[in-house]
Amino acid sequence: MNEFFLIYTYTPWDKLNMDKLTQIRLLSLKSIFNSFPLIEPAFLDDLVSHLSKVKYYTKIKGIKRIIGPNREDYDITSWVLIWGMDFERRIYQFLLQKTKSKNKDSQAALVALAPPELGKLFAEYKEKAILRTFSLLNNPSKMKFVIVLLPKGKSIAEEQQLLKASTSDLDKLKFINTLKEMPNIKGEWFPSFDPRCPVCNGMMTELKDYKLGLKKLICPQCGYEKKK
Repeated sequence: MNEFFLIYTYTPWDKLNMDKLTQIRLLSLKSIFNSFPLIEPAFLDDLVSHLSKVKYYTKIKGIKRIIGPNREDYDITSWVLIWGMDFERRIYQFLLQKTKSKNKDSQAALVALAPPELGKLFAEYKEKAILRTFSLLNNPSKMKFVIVLLPKGKSIAEEQQLLKASTSDLDKLKFINTLKEMPNIKGEWFPSFDPRCPVCNGMMTELKDYKLGLKKLICPQCGYEKKK
């Protein structure tokens, strides 16, 4: 049974949808191979070299979400989407995941591809199709354009989790503030057991009389004093 990955990415070269996420559906290589094929660092090194030298080889931060065949969300930090077109107007889309995200010399697993016709080619020719296709991608004289899409900030799933956590914290804060504003029976949220002034019913505060070495209570509202 065929399995698919869903990629949500910005496509800023599409002037009509610059600020909208585009969904791309790619066939999992597990539908063709027993395990994900590994791409050697040499291919990625050559691709990076073309990005700095060839005008129509570009890299863009656009990936915002990756969903696996079982509807699982992935951390996007180690993923790359290669999107190209040759001069015969054939489209190539490959999803790769670096095995060591922070290591520039890391291998990359070839996880998924599109369009479906490419899947048929890979199913028939297996490793030979990988070698031929990836050699083509690294040949600027054969390609009309190649775009390397990289992760853009946090994934949508992670942003939603952070927003949910922030909203929960905000709701808790609002609840606490609401409780503080609610009067109790005596008209105060935090009742005080300090003595009250017999004149104005204000709270008496303690003051030390240094001359006599005694303590006394004073009302800050009306000035009434009472020695303890």
